[in-house]
Amino acid sequence: MIDAHAHIEFFKKNHVEIVNEAREKLRAIVDSITEYRKVHVWKSWEILKPYFGFLFPTLGYHPNEAKRGNWEKVEKVEEFIIKHKDDIFAIGEIGLDYYHAKTLEERRNQEKIFRHFLELAQELKLPVVVHARDAEGEALRIISEYDVKAYFHSYTGDVETAKEIIDHGHVIGIVTGIVFIPEVRKVAEAIEIDYLLGETDSPYMSPYKGVKNKPWYVEVVVKELAKIKNVSIYEIERILEKNTIEFFSLPL
Repeated sequence: MIDAHAHIEFFKKNHVEIVNEAREKLRAIVDSITEYRKVHVWKSWEILKPYFGFLFPTLGYHPNEAKRGNWEKVEKVEEFIIKHKDDIFAIGEIGLDYYHAKTLEERRNQEKIFRHFLELAQELKLPVVVHARDAEGEALRIISEYDVKAYFHSYTGDVETAKEIIDHGHVIGIVTGIVFIPEVRKVAEAIEIDYLLGETDSPYMSPYKGVKNKPWYVEVVVKELAKIKNVSIYEIERILEKNTIEFFSLPL
């Protein structure tokens, strides 16, 4: 199995333990190293660098940081991405989050910074990992103006927009929240497995109450999709791995 989206750096003091256990249970993890408030991409990079080869990094700027409109910080992250462009597998997560960005100014800041990193991804010929919450259709409209392929991670939007996303050649992340978020399950039922990736977004979106999500809990996604699609667990696992490897061009 591959976890297509996790944040190992957020485990802080026990990240080594998490990686070691994940190695025993997973083939790989795509870690979205994202600038967000006091979590700086350069610090996270140094924490995770010893595990590259099992962890495959992306670099991005979270929309909930982007709403602040701090362009000095944007430039620092951009410089870091350019410096490490040959060592990353996508730019992200980036995007729009209208659930947290309530004011017009915050949403304009998000869009401007989203577009800035889409332009960078286009220039570097890298795919993007998209965080879109309560703004899935708007995110798709903006992405359609750029020559990039996108992974709508932890998708919780409606089925109609999900179909538009795959019609535009992008892919969708089914998160471990499939067991408690009805919208995720509806999309899993409606979209063909060839357009889906399995992820945990760990340490968030845990399928088990009172326990932080772990990368190997991606098995929950595999098992639920096997039930929904009436296909063997082995076949679901194989297809999700193939989709993830192809989207990120992982050297596996």
